[in-house]
Amino acid sequence: MNYRIEHDSMGALEVPADALYQAQTQRAVQNFQLHPASLPLPFIRALLLIKQAAARANAELGLLTARQSDAIVKATEAQLEHTDPAQYPVGVYQTGSGTSSNMNVNEVLATVASSIAAEKIHPNDHVNLGQSSNDTIPTAIHVSTALAISGDLLPALNQLQLALNQLSEQQGHILKTGRTHLMDAMPLRFAQVFSGWQAQLGHAEQQLQAQLPHLQHLAQGGTAIGTGVNAHPDFAAAFAKALSQQTGLAFSPSPNFFFSLSTQDVAVATSGALKTLAVALLKIANDLRWMNSGPLAGLAEIELPALQPGSSIMPGKVNPVIPEAVAMASAQVIGHDSAITIAGQSGNFELNVMLPLVAANLLDSVSLLSGSLRSLAEKAIVGLKVRADTTSKALARNPILVTALNPVIGYEKAAAIAKQAYQQQRPVLEVALEHTDLTEEQLRELLDPARLAN
Repeated sequence: MNYRIEHDSMGALEVPADALYQAQTQRAVQNFQLHPASLPLPFIRALLLIKQAAARANAELGLLTARQSDAIVKATEAQLEHTDPAQYPVGVYQTGSGTSSNMNVNEVLATVASSIAAEKIHPNDHVNLGQSSNDTIPTAIHVSTALAISGDLLPALNQLQLALNQLSEQQGHILKTGRTHLMDAMPLRFAQVFSGWQAQLGHAEQQLQAQLPHLQHLAQGGTAIGTGVNAHPDFAAAFAKALSQQTGLAFSPSPNFFFSLSTQDVAVATSGALKTLAVALLKIANDLRWMNSGPLAGLAEIELPALQPGSSIMPGKVNPVIPEAVAMASAQVIGHDSAITIAGQSGNFELNVMLPLVAANLLDSVSLLSGSLRSLAEKAIVGLKVRADTTSKALARNPILVTALNPVIGYEKAAAIAKQAYQQQRPVLEVALEHTDLTEEQLRELLDPARLAN
């Protein structure tokens, strides 16, 4: 490999000749080899947006020349248009402040901006002007997560809700046996089942929406420890205004920079909201798997779209692959939440020192959930068929229907009828005719599953 020599405060260092980054990034690449995973591109893109907004704010405040600011802005535009992961190689498991990633972006932009401006643009003095890794990385966590939730996760959530609405309108009238403790219970309509799922998704959406205003409060302007040292007094406000114009989201300076640098409480709360959605999806995925079980020896209440062969040895077998994939994704999100919770405890004095882990896990959770929601909507809910023949046969034999007779004949007599009906595999109505004074017409009305579902 061809190299060039770069310098930083620690001295000279060989850097790959075609790299846009400089010495500090190369040191990080050499030092942090715990794991090959680098920070996700949405996080890098958030850092680029931050540097762009900072350049505009510093030009407005008279701290950068128009040429310097324009060069940095154009450099960020070029990197946003084509974000090459090879130029951002720093791993997730690095210095806890994320300084290496901040400098990585500073150096790439300095290299590109220098060629645009035809003058030296310094990564610290110009690109990082008025900033510290300690306020920039928490800001990037908030910006990248807010953009991912509003731009990807919430639309995917809405897509699944719409798919469930359509399914309910088309097949929700069909009756099925309800289940508690996995055992037969009173009847209900599929629309009622779907409404429970929709309510779960709506609750999760409310939790996520509630976090967005907190994510839009930014640490930028707090610099090293929250006092704002080396930043212009008006920088935070000018920066938030510029970033809001760039992204379309209403960002503002944090009401308390010491809170925003030393804690990741907002990220912890956001992760909790993501976990709530993961739990909802896990519940829905498992309900789909159970109802789809069979097709002969299981419940066989629904038929999911057949997407691929289900076995390498058993011909004709088709498995509920999308619900299974969603269940795994949900489990991973729950795991991410545990890691983010631990990371949130690492706010030692004036700085949290597990910021890269929080960033990577939070964004991966958003990505996993967004993909899960779309997959469920497009490949499970759309195309799902309710097997009315199976559900009606099961309802006719369901001894629990006798519950409707409790107010008329009493619990104990109703229990005896239910047991006999189950033991003899006979409809409850037949047995009830033998053991009560009720007419067939009265029994049919009392035991009507449609009436009971209402």
